[in-house]
This record gives sequence, structure tokens and C-alpha cells, in this order.
Amino acid sequence: MNRPDIRSLDVGMLRTFDALMREKNVSRAAARLFLSQPAVSASLNRLREVFGDPLFTRTAHGVVPTERALGLAPQVEQLLADLAALLEADQPFDPASSNRIFRVAGSDHASRLVMPALSRTLIACGSGIRFVWVPPGTWSLAEHLHKGELDLAMVSRIQRPRDMETQLLYEDRYVYVMRKDHPRAAEPVTLDSFCAIAQVFLGYGTSNLDDRIDEILAKGGRQRLAQIAVTSFGQIVHQLQHSEHAAVLGARVAREFEAQLHVQELPFALPGYQSLLCWDARSGGDRGIAWLREQIAGIVAAAA
Repeated sequence: MNRPDIRSLDVGMLRTFDALMREKNVSRAAARLFLSQPAVSASLNRLREVFGDPLFTRTAHGVVPTERALGLAPQVEQLLADLAALLEADQPFDPASSNRIFRVAGSDHASRLVMPALSRTLIACGSGIRFVWVPPGTWSLAEHLHKGELDLAMVSRIQRPRDMETQLLYEDRYVYVMRKDHPRAAEPVTLDSFCAIAQVFLGYGTSNLDDRIDEILAKGGRQRLAQIAVTSFGQIVHQLQHSEHAAVLGARVAREFEAQLHVQELPFALPGYQSLLCWDARSGGDRGIAWLREQIAGIVAAAA
């Protein structure tokens, strides 16, 4: 049996294989790589020829790796990591010559805060860097960072996580908001009104903030009506503008929409929160991620 010629394999094909292993879907793998779906399919066909195996079989919901693909996956992942380390060895990260794809998790507020200034920096130096910004989900942030599914995350936490490396961006407090012409906007906020007015909240599936609020109220025998869960701060503000709802937001987010919102202090003591930049310990030596951390921290500091 003839051994495959190494010249028939290139880094782009390996990246395609890695993306398909992670996404289990051709269209999502294409989006991950910033390529067209036909380009990914063509790369997959070349991979099949090189390895003499289908590698992935189609199903109604995507693709499933074969036994051969499962065996190759850790080797390909390590090889791509070694190639990245080889290229970066003793070389400063140069955004002007880089075409890396960075994946960052964060809220829509964090994206509005960071991405405009960051994109201006990239355009000014003619960079080929690309970004994928994803909202936090119910999945484990630390696990996605550890697996390389994400490079960085911008999160708000009352308590700093211990399963990720973190850098403090800023500290803030929570406030109570509703639309400016809300029928009860002129009233002082009391525990009774806080519990009586239906609320809209950020529903990522697990919320330390909402758990803390509910615990505080439960100690006094009270319960609020958390009625609508959404996935972005923009949705919260839109709902507030067109309904009788109220919400608990970070003061910085509230200030961003101060023209539309009536802002008041909460009727109970609630710990403040920290805005954090998070990454996996294994990526601490990655010059590209270090550059991106520095850029984000500088943009946030300037915005303050």
C-alpha cells in the first residue's frame, strides 16, 4: 500500500478537518473558517482522498466523524497548535500581517463597547484579522476556553471565577430601570413595587445575579415577577420601551441608554459586579491573545 504524499496535505485542509470535528456541520464549519460551503466541501473531498476514508458521514442534522476521523482528531489538533507555536516563536505579534480568526464571547453591550474601536485599529493597519463574537450560553465558558473554542470572554460576575484566568476591566453596581414615561416612574422604589412590577431579565440559563436577587427577596418572604427572559441588553431596553416592565441592569449599561430609561437605586443592598476579561491558562503564552487582551483593556480604560 502506497503511503500518502505529505505534499498532498496542507494547513488549510487540516483547519477544515478541525472545524468539522468541532462543529459537526459543513455550513457552521464554513462560517467558523470564514469560507464558503463549497470551499469546505472541496477541502473535505481532498482530505478523503489523502486519508482514504470518508472521515465524515452526512446525517439529517450535519455530519458524524468516522472512527478514522476520531483517531486523527487529537493528532490534527496538536499539529495545528504546534504549527501556530512554530510561527510565533520569538516573533512579536503583528496585527498588520496576521490573518488569525479570534473568537470572543460577550454580551451585546461588551461588543458595542469594544468592537468599533478595535475594528478601526485593524482597518488602520490593513489587518486581515477576523472576529467571531458570540453571546454567552448555558455551556461552560471555562471549558470552551480550555478547548480552544473561544480565545477570550468578556463577562460580568459578582464573584470572580476560579476556573479561568481573569483581568479586571472595571467595577460597577446594579440599578433599577424602566422607561422614562412608565406610569410608576415618579414613585419611589420600594420592595413592594419592585416585586409587583413585572421584570424582563437576561436569560442565559444560569445567572448569579438573578439567583442573588431571588435569595435576598426570599429571606424577607417576597418574590418578584421575572416574566420575560431575553438574550441581549438591547432586547431588554426595547422591551422596556414598549411595555410596563422594569429591569435590573448594570449602571454602565443603563447609562448607555439613559435617553430612554428612568434609572433608580434598588430598594435593597446588592453586591456590585466586576467586568472581567477571561482566558484559559494554557493560552497565556499566545502572543496573539495577549495582544488582543491588551487592546480590549485599553479600549475599556479609554471609554471610562
